[in-house]
Amino acid sequence: MDQHQMSRKQAANSPEVALANEVFDQFCNATTLKSILGYYRHLCELLKIRPNVINQFYPKLKTKLRSWKAQALWKKFDQRASHKCYNRGKACQNTRVLIIGGGPCGLRSAIEAQLLGAKVVVIEKRDRMSRNNVLHLWPFVIQDLRGLGAKKFFGKFCAGSIDHISIRQLQCILLKVALILGIEFYENVSFDSLIQPPSNQEDGSK
Repeated sequence: MDQHQMSRKQAANSPEVALANEVFDQFCNATTLKSILGYYRHLCELLKIRPNVINQFYPKLKTKLRSWKAQALWKKFDQRASHKCYNRGKACQNTRVLIIGGGPCGLRSAIEAQLLGAKVVVIEKRDRMSRNNVLHLWPFVIQDLRGLGAKKFFGKFCAGSIDHISIRQLQCILLKVALILGIEFYENVSFDSLIQPPSNQEDGSK
């Protein structure tokens, strides 16, 4: 084993990484918006990373977290991200996407845009997930969610003949996926209006 490999092994076994793996497990098991975001932000502080486009965030998270649960999730996400339509996270490079509302459709759209390589921000005016209405899930939706690791976050997800889930539980699953991929999420933030850029502005980068 050379010195570089030894230093990497020591880093992987450091107290900070051990704590990060513990926090990641708590994040995966969290059941409220406040706790999910709390564990996630603590995890990012420990690992010294910030939400960003998928190719600049996800690989860093993946190399630093090596617990069995993390490994199982990386396998799922790698398989999904390898689809040709995403062009290795470069299909929507240099594109910014703002998703207004962190409901199931908003979060699923955010995940798709992030996989395509866009810089995605989600804003949600509520500070909790409390919608317990039950949704029927079509077979292709169940398959899609399983491919995003839903079962790893919620062990009872569509077990046996069950084909339904509460909106709150679905939001929790999708939020965790979104955060792991590097999406920025802001609670207690609502959209009021769009401010048009001045007429002399050449493009959106200024």
